[in-house]
Amino acid sequence: MKHLRRCTIIGIIFVLVTGTLSHFLYDWSGQNPVVGLFTPVNESVWEHMKLLFFPMLLYSLIMILKYRRQYPHIASALFFGILTGTILIPIFYYAYTSVLGTNYLFLDIGIFILSIVISFWLTYKLTLSHRLENHTFVLGLAVGVLLLCFLWFSYHAPHTVIFQDPTADNCFHDRQSENRLI
Repeated sequence: MKHLRRCTIIGIIFVLVTGTLSHFLYDWSGQNPVVGLFTPVNESVWEHMKLLFFPMLLYSLIMILKYRRQYPHIASALFFGILTGTILIPIFYYAYTSVLGTNYLFLDIGIFILSIVISFWLTYKLTLSHRLENHTFVLGLAVGVLLLCFLWFSYHAPHTVIFQDPTADNCFHDRQSENRLI
């Protein structure tokens, strides 16, 4: 149990650091379209969900490979954590901006950190409780569907609120014409 707690803390730090760095990676790469599949290509809430999703997915795959025998239900717990943390980002964002009427960078950063901590806390608790032991396939499938959505919508975003850049004067900053996969 102490070992799992340490891995959970390391996971929080890993996702926090890699997620933060990935915020800038698309521009640092010269707007490489392959990099844009895994990192935000604009300032939309949807694209910022990638900051938690992909680093936690990577960390989860390592954890599953390393600890699946010691913690047989770690995969379902990690999948649930990934889904929860990713979904919490827009929930928290739209909740506070609907109350305050605008967004603030320090609150956006706080949402990112809080979503990571909640994700890993749930993962830790659910790994120990075995509550999700019969749901690994469904949770893994949901993570896979979300993965495909992130890949597709990076360059084919619908014209809905979650895909809009909240900092743009126009309601939707259409990067589709700028960023096409060849």
